[in-house]
This record gives sequence, C-alpha cells and structure tokens, in this order.
Amino acid sequence: MILQIILLIAGFLLLIKGADWLVENSSSFARKKKISDLAIGLTIVAFGTSAPELVVNVVAAYQGHEDIVFANIIGSNNFNLFFILGVAGLISPLLVQHTTVWKEIPISLFAAIVLYFLVMEGFLSRWDALVLIIFFLGFLFYVYKQLKDVPSTSPAPLQEKSNLRIFVFIILGLTGLIVGGRLVVESAMDIAGSLGMSEKIIGITIVAAGTSLPELATSVIAALKKNNDIAVGNIIGSNIFNIFFILGLSALVRPINFSPVFNIDLYLLFAGTGLLFLFMFLGGKRKLERWEAGFLLMSYIGYTTYLVLKEV
Repeated sequence: MILQIILLIAGFLLLIKGADWLVENSSSFARKKKISDLAIGLTIVAFGTSAPELVVNVVAAYQGHEDIVFANIIGSNNFNLFFILGVAGLISPLLVQHTTVWKEIPISLFAAIVLYFLVMEGFLSRWDALVLIIFFLGFLFYVYKQLKDVPSTSPAPLQEKSNLRIFVFIILGLTGLIVGGRLVVESAMDIAGSLGMSEKIIGITIVAAGTSLPELATSVIAALKKNNDIAVGNIIGSNIFNIFFILGLSALVRPINFSPVFNIDLYLLFAGTGLLFLFMFLGGKRKLERWEAGFLLMSYIGYTTYLVLKEV
C-alpha cells in the first residue's frame, strides 16, 4: 500500500510539471506561428492530454472490459465538464472567444447526442465506430479552418524561444502527462480494487478522474496564467476527441456492448454541456463566472456522492 501511495504522488508530480511545460510551450508555438491559443488548445493540448484515455480504452476494449470502456469516456467527459471547468473557473472567471460558445460547445453536445443514438440498441459496432471516426475527421477539418481563419489574440513574447526548445519541451510535457496519468490510474485502481468496488464505479470515478488529471493540471495552470482559451479549449476539445476518436477506435478494436446503467451518466453529460452553453450565452458575455463554476463543481460532487452511496 505504501508503494502505491508513493507511485500516486509521483504520478501527480509528473502530471503537474508536464502540464506546465505543455501549456507554456504551446502558447509560445501559437505566438510564433500567429495561431490562436484556442486552436492550440483544441489540437496539441486537447489531443495530448487525452492520451491516457486512449491508452486505457484501447487496452480495455482489447481485453473485453466493456464497462471500463464506456465508464472511462463518459466519466472523463463529465469530470472534465463539471469538475475541471468548475475548479478552473473558481481560480479565474473564464472569458472565451465567440467561436467557443457558438461552435465548439455545440459540437461537443452533438458528439454526445450522436453517441446516445448509436448505443440505443445496446451495442457499439464497427460500423458505428466508422461513423464516429468520420465525424472526428470532420472535426479535424473544422480545426484546420480554425488554424487558417482565426487570428492570433496573444501578444508577441518578449523573448522568443527556439523551435527546437519549444518542441522538446512539448514532447517532455506530453511524456510527463502520459506517464504520470498511467501511474495515477494504476496505483489508484490497486487501492480501490481492495475495497471491492464494481468495474463501473471504478471506471466512472477512479479511472475517469485519473485519466482526466492531465486535463485538470493543464486547465488549472492555464487558468492561473490567464490562458482562458487553452483552459476551456482543452476541455471541449478533449470531450469531442474522447467520443469521436477514442470510442471510435475502441469499437474498431472490438465491438462493445453498452449497458443501460450508463444512461443517467449520458443524461448528465447532455445537461452539463447545455448548461455550459447557457452560462456563456446569456447576456452575450462569453464568460463562466465564479458562481457558475462553483455550481458545476458542486453538481459533480453531488453526482459522485450519489454513485458511491448507491454502490454501497
């Protein structure tokens, strides 16, 4: 048990430092190439921080742990939306670009709706997986348009870093996130497994939170550094990536049965994404206020408490 606690702490340290390097150098890359922080958050940061979910899901699908596959993705998306944006918004109110409210958040909601209709028959087939992958390619095209059309909103850096230094630290940051995420998840599962928790509960709480720790570290550090577009773009991009690409790839590896026990978690994802849109839409402010962030965070705590008490 002591070894697992040490590994858990080591994983947290790797996550924090990796996220720091990733945010700092992604921002430098954006400024040098006149690309917006939003576009970087939707690509390098979002895709990189989703690597733990990708690894866990592909392995779980291959080994036939179907509840872990869905619990990890749906649980991670809810953790991202309610807990991470809640924490980041409490640190600093999150003012974002117009496209985040009118395009990225609706795309995230659309991804959840597509998943719901695909699993209505209780099964995610390889044909369903291809549908998800096609939508993912469409999202990549949208991001490509963002890279071309969205002007940079970042001021020029006082001292530019070399391209080599930037990419070395981006790679080091991603490596720290991936290794740290795996350490946290594996040690947490060993600890939680001894408590006799079900695969669904472990997946939707411990595993989902563990694989989302890179997003947590990245968005918190981005909020502290006032990189609001990375803080929010990272979460929205990751949620889209998780459903379209990771679930699509998982079902390509092996078709997956969907249990109705996850319906309530999907409904929560719909509600949370819609609520985020309303928070940022009302008054045209494009801003998540602290009280709204606090509401998201408390909602997640209540939801998790309900799941655990129901299991016990």
